Amino acid sequence: MDVPPEISVFILSLTAPFILYTINHVSFLQDPQVILAIGIMVLTTIFLLANLSVKSKKSTDPLFYVFAVFSFTSVVSITNALQHHGFIKGFMDFYISKVEPYLNTAHGIMMSYWDGVLHYGLLLIMVHRMTAGKPFRSLALVWAGSMIASQIVLITGVVVGKYGKNLLPAFWRNAPSLVLPIWVVAKFFNRPREPSIIPADKVEVEQKKTLLSRPTDLLLTLGLMGSIIFTAFRGFVVLECSLDFCFTYIFQYEPYMKDSVGFPKVTMLVFLFYVLPLLTACVYGLHAPGCTWMLDWTLVLAGAVAQMQWTHLGASVHSRTPFTYRIPKDEWRQVVTLNLLYTAVPVLLAVRCYMDQTFFMKSVPQEQASNGKKKN
Repeated sequence: MDVPPEISVFILSLTAPFILYTINHVSFLQDPQVILAIGIMVLTTIFLLANLSVKSKKSTDPLFYVFAVFSFTSVVSITNALQHHGFIKGFMDFYISKVEPYLNTAHGIMMSYWDGVLHYGLLLIMVHRMTAGKPFRSLALVWAGSMIASQIVLITGVVVGKYGKNLLPAFWRNAPSLVLPIWVVAKFFNRPREPSIIPADKVEVEQKKTLLSRPTDLLLTLGLMGSIIFTAFRGFVVLECSLDFCFTYIFQYEPYMKDSVGFPKVTMLVFLFYVLPLLTACVYGLHAPGCTWMLDWTLVLAGAVAQMQWTHLGASVHSRTPFTYRIPKDEWRQVVTLNLLYTAVPVLLAVRCYMDQTFFMKSVPQEQASNGKKKN
């Protein structure tokens, strides 16, 4: 009896703690060069075993192998997070000391929780939907956006922060973790979306409405405008703007942005140079009808913003962050509320675009819409 591919991926991913525990208790395996070689060998083995689970199928989407490998690394991440908070022990000591010491930071721990819970859940769901022949495009774009943001901040933060002085060989394993999600996004952007047959008269009526006639889109536009202002402001703050209110904000509200680990500063710069242009484009997409790119890019944006905000906000209050860099108690409620609202805007926008695509669709000829209804 053949084991379903999704079950095979799940079982393979659960081998991660056993491998980590073995290496942690065998001293000759803990050399940085040996660890890098073991990592490459393990991931290659995961790829080959995943291939065996779908060998009976005529064709397999290459994304299956990507998701299988990342499922394994997600379990490594949750193992790291659980050990740091004392739920388990004896798994990650060698890894933190000799492989990726920056995972011991508040940012690394919060990133590990996100990867080990949300990314892992998305990966297993996508593998299941793939093998069942169901669409998973939206989930894949959310996952890829989140992974890209995570790795850009991690890689850049390590290089420019205090850990950049002594990069260990295994650091470069993060490069595929950035390149592969970018490839996933490019692959889906080159795939045509699954056709949504919407009557031409419905599209015409919806697209003739002004922004004032669409209260949900109006509120989202206002939210996006506020997000743009907040993004630019925090970008100026980490760039050491000399204005008094910038100085006040970084010292009295979000002092974590001064932490020498480098991650918070890089996070704000990613928001400034990458997220801000996308937020601006989304304002246009809510105003101009027929912007089909909104259906994909809002998903990528939502995943990226949610991931970066989780790690940034979580690290701002985490016990591993020095007390002087945590959010002050007097301002805790305001700062957390502001950050949660900032996170909610792109997520709600992505949900709005996914639930009702009419405004963003190209006009469909009435005859084609009628034929589509008859076929259904």
